[in-house]
Order: sequence, then structure tokens, then C-alpha cells
Amino acid sequence: MAIDFTLTVAQQRLQRNAREFAVEILQPLVKTADEEPDTQKAFQMLKGAYVECHKLGFAMGFLPKQYGGGGVSNVDLQIVAEEITAVDPGFATILLVNGLALMPVAWFGSEEQKRRWLGEATSDPRGEYIAGWTVSEAAGTPGGTANFDHPGAYPNGMGLVAELDKGRGEYVLNGTKHWPCNAGGWDLKGANVNVCIVRTEPTQGGKTGLSAIVVPRGTPGITYKQPISKLGHRLCQNNSIVFENCRVPAENAFAIGNGDLVISKAFTWSGPVAAIAAVGVARSAYEYVLKWAKTYTAGGNAPIIQHQAVGYLLAEVAMRIEACRAFSWKAAHYLDLYDSDGHAVGAMSKVFCGETLFNAVFRLMQAMGVNALDKAHPVEKYLREAAVFPLYDAGNIGMQMRKIWGVMLDDAFDPRAIADSKPIAFKKSMEGAGTLVAPQNGLPADRADARHSQRPSSRSKSQAAD
Repeated sequence: MAIDFTLTVAQQRLQRNAREFAVEILQPLVKTADEEPDTQKAFQMLKGAYVECHKLGFAMGFLPKQYGGGGVSNVDLQIVAEEITAVDPGFATILLVNGLALMPVAWFGSEEQKRRWLGEATSDPRGEYIAGWTVSEAAGTPGGTANFDHPGAYPNGMGLVAELDKGRGEYVLNGTKHWPCNAGGWDLKGANVNVCIVRTEPTQGGKTGLSAIVVPRGTPGITYKQPISKLGHRLCQNNSIVFENCRVPAENAFAIGNGDLVISKAFTWSGPVAAIAAVGVARSAYEYVLKWAKTYTAGGNAPIIQHQAVGYLLAEVAMRIEACRAFSWKAAHYLDLYDSDGHAVGAMSKVFCGETLFNAVFRLMQAMGVNALDKAHPVEKYLREAAVFPLYDAGNIGMQMRKIWGVMLDDAFDPRAIADSKPIAFKKSMEGAGTLVAPQNGLPADRADARHSQRPSSRSKSQAAD
């Protein structure tokens, strides 16, 4: 029987190391940092813990061994991620985003790019190296990132334009990004690298006009704004970034014309990690409320767990946690089989677990009643953290559900493939589902797109960013 949920000795050691780090090093920092109103300071308060994480191999362990990484499997990553997210998923997101930024280099970069950028990330003797995944853009008209694969030309989809200066062998970047994680770095002067998705062909749509480019720390022409103050995941840094005539060597670009595939695969790889993060948060909430229910009487003559309503509620939550952990592991195992090409199942696990366990955490709060709102208890924080899962990491409605739908639309889609762990090849034809939905101002959609094929100048672009 190939299916076995028993951890190997090596996995048990990995779990123990991750748990010890989370409880002994990370946990003492979390409450104070979460309550810190200065978002950059809160992020910086975790730097010492991050360095320890780097020493343990958790910060870059998912990168291939031949470039200095740990080469850990997606399933092993699940084990580490659950233990860290059970203490704070915001901190765990810092680690996850290293992967979102650097795994695309491993998948799509040239051998020279892999040796340079992955080798640099894994060989930092101080353990401070951090990478930014710079994709998301601000809301507006146009704006946002969910329709990155829109078939229309600029300004549909991505707005950060990279124009090739052939004479100097450089791309010139103009535009803004909003929400990227880790991008500002520990000192708000930039991560060691930012892996940016840019529009290299403004007159082409998102399936052909996007590319990826590595922007090193210290590159002129970039302004990092104060990190966004958020409801949850407060300990990870999300910036607004302005690019003004930012010049980057052309050799730093990769996946030229295939930036859409980079986005799709990266957010596939992160799907099971986001799913297990939801498990970690729900697990902590469940364990806390279970202990509470065994001692709190609510003025009655026995602890509230003796009441059927509370007992059934806790049993229901326990079942959801176990089901979601199994789904997370299944999705991670599938990605291990096919070099992270599991676009449907990766998205499914992220959507299902995040939404299922957000509701579970709220149900647990109902068992505690109004006491759950008291910040003396950690449950209100668990709800804030759980609220993030359906919204971040290629939001469920914005991108992940649409990716599942796109795979299912394919004429060759096998509805039993995931159950049987058979491969599903992801193609550009699976992208763009639902992006072209209505005419604008009475014009047919294709003519409406044509009106916007002329991109603004660098000057107007910079003014718009300000």
C-alpha cells in the first residue's frame, strides 16, 4: 500500500526542529511585534528569528541542492510550514515568498541565472538574505493583478512596463507595484533581489507580453514606501513600490513572453503551503478553545465541553482540520510527482482549506462567546490571520478559482486525473478564462481593448505613480 501518513524518522526530526524553533525562538517575539503600530519596525523585530530560520535551512530549503538549497520536497515543506504557521503565519509568509521569488528562477531561468541568483541566495554567511516576489499592483481603473492574463494590450493586466534599450542592453522599468512581500528588505532600501513580473510587450496581451526580471538591491530608480498596515499577517512586509526609469541589465530577464506561466506556476507551488498554513492557524485555535472548554463553566455547574452544542462544535472543527491537512499533503505530493505542475490541485487545496478553516476559527470563537474578543486571549488574532487565507496568495476568487476553471475548460481535461495522481499539462490556452467579459462604453470588447493599446509615456507613468 503506497499511501502512508506515518512520518519517517527524518521527517519527525524535521518536525521537531521546526516546532522547537517556532515555540522557543519565534513565539516570544510575536505578541509584541503584532501589536507594534509601525509596520516596518514590526517586520524588523523578526530579523533575529529569520536568521535562525536561515541557519536551520528553512528560509531556502526548498531550492535545488545543486545550487546550495536543501532540495526538500513539497511534502516536507508542509511539515515545517504547519509548525511555524501554528505560531505565526505572517512570519511563515516571509519564508514562503523567498520561494515564490526564487523558484521561478529554478524553473525558468538559464543555467547561468540559476548559478548566480540561487547560489547567492543560499550562500549568505549572515543568513539575512531575503527575496521579494514583486507581482501585485494597486487597485484602480485600470489596476490590480487578478486579470494578469487578459488577452488585451496595455493597460489591461500588468502595468509595470519594461522597455528594452538595445543600445545599452538594459530594460527600463516604469510603473508601480503594490502588495509585494519582502520587497522593501530589512531596511526599506530593497530586498537582496526582487523578482518582478513586467510587461515587456505593451502592445501584446498578458499571455504573450509578460516576462520576469531580477532586480538586485541598490538598483537606482526605485522607491520603497512604508509597508501597508494590515488586519492580519502583520509581521510580513507588504510594500508599495515606484519604478522611475529604473535600468536593469537585459541579462537579468527570463521567461521572456512567458511571464504569465511564471505567475501561474509560482502560485501553484505556494497553494499547498497556504493550505497547510490555514491548518496551522486552525490547529492553534482549536487547541486553545478545547483547553478553555474543559475548564470554563460559563456560570453553570460543569465545564462547557459537557454541553452537546460545544462538544459537537469542537468535534466538527477537529474533523475539518484533519481533512484539510490530508488535502494539503495530497496536493504537495502531487506537486512532487510533476515538478510543481499541479495547477488545479494546488489551487484547490489553497481555496478549500483557507475557506473551510476560516469558518472553523469563527466557530471556535462562538464556543468562547464574547470572551473570544478579549485580546488577553489569542483567538481574535487567529481569526485575523485566518481571514487572510482566502484573500492573499493569488486570491481565491481573483485568480485561484479561475485557474481551476481554466484547466477544467480544456477539452482533454480528465476529471479523474487528480484522484489517480495522473499528470495534467498546463497550457497557455488554459489561461484567460473569464478575463474578457463585457464591452466598454458600448464598443465590442476587442475594439475597446484597441483603444488602450497605446501606453503612456515614462513621464506620465511616473506622475501617475506619485
